[in-house]
Amino acid sequence: MTEPPGAISPIPPAVRDLARRLGACEVPAGETVRLVQAGAMRAEGDEAFRAFCATQTIRLDRCGFRWRAKTGPLGLVSVTDAYADDVPTLEVRALGVIPLARGPNDADAAKGEIMRYLAELAWAPDALLRNRTLDWDILDERRLAVRHGEGVRRAEVELRLDDQGRIGAIFAPDRPRHEGSRFVARPWRGRFFDYRQHAGRWLPFQAEVAWGLDGRQVTVWRGKIVGWRLG
Repeated sequence: MTEPPGAISPIPPAVRDLARRLGACEVPAGETVRLVQAGAMRAEGDEAFRAFCATQTIRLDRCGFRWRAKTGPLGLVSVTDAYADDVPTLEVRALGVIPLARGPNDADAAKGEIMRYLAELAWAPDALLRNRTLDWDILDERRLAVRHGEGVRRAEVELRLDDQGRIGAIFAPDRPRHEGSRFVARPWRGRFFDYRQHAGRWLPFQAEVAWGLDGRQVTVWRGKIVGWRLG
């Protein structure tokens, strides 16, 4: 059931059980998670993967994150992907100062960034308990739907549990994908694996993300966690 704007959504027992299995803590021990990643990514299915290294901050009490990556020759291309105070940001720069590309900041862009935050709850399990702006539906014993936002910015992602009851995969049928001068709603999925116990929590140390394009599943991002701490 959708709560009125500004209401604090209750946490369903199934979500509390998931948080417990992941080792989440409701008592404030920091407002963010800070992680370091390494991996490879590409924008289109016919492109070669490009190596990247990245740092990311994820808010625990609200929907917000900031991902900064270095890629390209000698790591001279920087990418910033962020969502803060309801504003989406996507910037690509050379040498850190020369603008190469900038994404739109409209409702579709915001919806896409909210979806990213929801999908990455596996890396910020405390947010399952701390972020009370999230709405939940329990679809069955292995699937949970999590939502955030209002109106055209309302976003939903399905969390799919693995055999250990942890977040093993995510799916959304309609994540906005920027194609040319417009956004197109596309199926979007990811998987989390290589769970390890770290800082009292069970975290997936590897993940990959794919778009559904023309009936094909095209992997565009593969990464691993090389550092994680509460901010």
